[in-house]
Amino acid sequence: MASGKRILIADDDPDIADLLEGYFSKGGYEVTVVGNGKDALQQVENTRFDLVLLDVMMPYIDGYHVASEITAKYGADAPKILIMTSRDVAGEKGIVLLSGATDAVQKPFALEAIDAKVKALLE
Repeated sequence: MASGKRILIADDDPDIADLLEGYFSKGGYEVTVVGNGKDALQQVENTRFDLVLLDVMMPYIDGYHVASEITAKYGADAPKILIMTSRDVAGEKGIVLLSGATDAVQKPFALEAIDAKVKALLE
């Protein structure tokens, strides 16, 4: 199922980015990693992704604004967006949905938990 699916990981924490890149690459996904919101927008402009994993707190443009710009520009053709945050996910559910993101996961997370969300979003 993962074969051919493209994931963009946007996180300024290199440890988390490397962990997710290795995990999803081994799972058969094509993975691109960037470290800030500006580069995330540029990548989405240049490549068709099936899913974008967005950290909230990033340099230049935060994850919520990146999600908003992607969904505003691409509408129904926008990739699925999964927000990753150390903030309270339940408390920010409204912001997550208003940004255009599909779902959110709270850091720290178990790889199995984020994998389950990714698989559900890409079905």
